[in-house]
Amino acid sequence: MLDLPPWKVWSIYATILIGFLFAVPNFLSNSQLAALPDFVPKSQLSLGLDLRGGSHLMLEATVEDVRKAKLEALEDTVRSELRQVEGGAVGFSDLSLAGGQLSFTVTDPARIEAAAAALRKVTQPISALSGAREVDVLVQPGNRIVLRETESGVAASIDSAMAQAVEVIRKRIDELGTREPTIVRQGSNRIVVQVPGLQDPTALKALLGKTAKLEFKLVDVAADQTEVAQGRIPPGSQLLVTIEGQPIVVKRRAIISGDQLVDSQVTQDQNGGPAVSFRFDSVGGKRFARATQENVGKPFAIILDNKVISAPNINEPILGGSGIISGSYTVQTANELAILLRSGKLPVALKVVEERTVGPDLGADSIRAGSIAAVAAVLAVSLLMVLCYGRFGVYAVIALVINVVLILGVMSVGGFTLTLPGIAGMVLTIGAAVDANVLINERIREEQRKGRGVVPSVEVGFKEATRTIWDANSLNIIVAIIMFFFGSGPIKGFAVVLSIGIATSVFTAVTVVRLMVARWLARGRPATLSI
Repeated sequence: MLDLPPWKVWSIYATILIGFLFAVPNFLSNSQLAALPDFVPKSQLSLGLDLRGGSHLMLEATVEDVRKAKLEALEDTVRSELRQVEGGAVGFSDLSLAGGQLSFTVTDPARIEAAAAALRKVTQPISALSGAREVDVLVQPGNRIVLRETESGVAASIDSAMAQAVEVIRKRIDELGTREPTIVRQGSNRIVVQVPGLQDPTALKALLGKTAKLEFKLVDVAADQTEVAQGRIPPGSQLLVTIEGQPIVVKRRAIISGDQLVDSQVTQDQNGGPAVSFRFDSVGGKRFARATQENVGKPFAIILDNKVISAPNINEPILGGSGIISGSYTVQTANELAILLRSGKLPVALKVVEERTVGPDLGADSIRAGSIAAVAAVLAVSLLMVLCYGRFGVYAVIALVINVVLILGVMSVGGFTLTLPGIAGMVLTIGAAVDANVLINERIREEQRKGRGVVPSVEVGFKEATRTIWDANSLNIIVAIIMFFFGSGPIKGFAVVLSIGIATSVFTAVTVVRLMVARWLARGRPATLSI
């Protein structure tokens, strides 16, 4: 047990050395880090919002917006399904989205049941157990079919939209290069966003507030501008405005949407100005090629969040599945648009209902208080261990210091974020790190009272206590993992530090201390043991 092979000894030394190398950058300034060679680790510990300062936003989605988005998606489904009804396409008219429901009139009364049956097939139950459906399909007098979302359907739509919104927001923030944002849902229709280090959230609010719904629609060149000025829009068309504020009439149905986009990058237009290139997937590329082939010579509008950002003419079919959006862009605005398109559209518009900026001074105070607590914990534990166990207490103190350094090193190289609850977890880890040494030392004392010699007492003490240590810390790790996966925000920060601290404390308190004790016994060969 105490006779360690050379490979194990050197692996312990290497682990400690690597841990120190990864921890050292946290004690250096930026200028000192820059002066280090490239092969030296330079990762520093990321600080959370409560320590570093930053921005806190709470975003809220309107339930009515979710309903509207669901109905708009349902309209495309209805059009597609009625074209594929068995026995031939079903004709319809007077399609309306008014009153929070979708309704239309079937032109052939004999086909109304076939149309209703086809639509019921695509409106699936929310779950097999409840039997509740997302949408009720009702046949009303006058050959009219009404599709109305159920309350269960609304709840499911909100849940799905908010889950998707969290991922879109995360992509957008990550594109900005911001480290370790906290993005969590709160309630049914709110999302909390915390970005450490960001003191001015104006640009972030602008980025998160845009839905980024990209559409390509044909311009209605037949629209009478006089009637449009009087508010009369042709059926099947809609009135939008350009980014310059000019009115423009476009077909209400999109020839293709941004859902098929796979990439967008900042590029240059033919005049050398900033522009944004886009590329569709294979399905989107084919649809875009077909649409441009069928409408050569006609203008089409590129629409972002119901605002026309460009309305070029289709001079020839665009067959490559890619294109360029040009306009009065700067490099910054072109980059923001590219980020929006790459991250995808938000399924629902979000508005900022709460905004807070946490100053770095508060974080500095927290770090100072946490550092004082950590130092006090180390000193108190060290004093107690030395008084109680002498030489073995000194070994435990050395292992404790190594443990703290290893925690810093692991968190730095792993890119983990240290929060105020994380500091609490570190202080707790420091206080509990010597528990294993207490168990080992007490077991060695017990073996000595039984009359065993120095080496047998130490060997049995380590062997028997290690089993208990592994059992106890395995349970602690399981608890910490559960806290991490089911907790959020501060709880996650606490769980991360606690998990790392448990792993490193077992290594230092058992393996490192055993190495020091083995070296001392081999070198000094004491006849008696004072512990």
